[in-house]
Amino acid sequence: MFVITLIADPQRRNLDPALPTSLRNAWGGGDVTWLSPDEAAEFPVERLPGNFWTAWEDCRELGVDMVPVPAENRRKRLLLADMDSTLIQQECIDELAAEAGFGEQVSAITARAMNGELDFEQAIDERVGLLAGLPVDVITKVLAERITYMPGGKTLVATMKASGAYCALVSGGFTEFTGPVATHLGMDEHRANVLLRDGAVLSGAVQHPILGRAAKVEALDQISAKQGITVQDAIAVGDGANDLGMLGRAGMGVALHAKPAVAAQCDIRINYGDLTALLYLQGYNRDEFS
Repeated sequence: MFVITLIADPQRRNLDPALPTSLRNAWGGGDVTWLSPDEAAEFPVERLPGNFWTAWEDCRELGVDMVPVPAENRRKRLLLADMDSTLIQQECIDELAAEAGFGEQVSAITARAMNGELDFEQAIDERVGLLAGLPVDVITKVLAERITYMPGGKTLVATMKASGAYCALVSGGFTEFTGPVATHLGMDEHRANVLLRDGAVLSGAVQHPILGRAAKVEALDQISAKQGITVQDAIAVGDGANDLGMLGRAGMGVALHAKPAVAAQCDIRINYGDLTALLYLQGYNRDEFS
């Protein structure tokens, strides 16, 4: 049994009531349930129809996400979230590089690494090397002036925690950013890479071993075990190639506004909704949001 969830951009609220009804009728599904008027609706089906991805393309042209999720064990007890371009709208290393005068060069490397075209660890070392000599206090400036949060993050974390879930931020970025971001969002813990310093400036090196794709999977396994649950009880969200391992292993892996090569490998894709989409995927009604 699957649940088909349709989610629109919460700013546009452009989910036509006729759309879930027509799909339900075509696929012999159960009753349509509205999770949020004009924004999110769902209905159950016995199995995914053969033309699901054709209909998915049609929904995408309408600016609506259509997502299939297993009907069982929908409400997860662990949230494992990436940070850059997931919980926040920027890539922190790109913003630091812009302050150092290497913005375009580093952004190009980041884009290729997140799309899986470059080795993640080598790309980290190369980009961090360009930050050598940057004053450490620039980090505070970047946090205050360049970093903005992905809409819905606080609601996602607060709602899941109110239902007893544990929320962890696991990033290939840096602890100097994950700490403040995790605190702002109310998350329970954070893991990331450590930028090495030479007095009051960055040394141009990052502490090894680097937290990359394998470390995110390890974090999922470790935190799940510590919470006394299985990875099937977790929902993971990310956008880059280094997130694919945890997205594939978690009970529900969500590619959020993901790079094309990443989205192509995930069945659960959110292109228009914000982070509250993860609540709708779990069957939360907007009235249950914290």
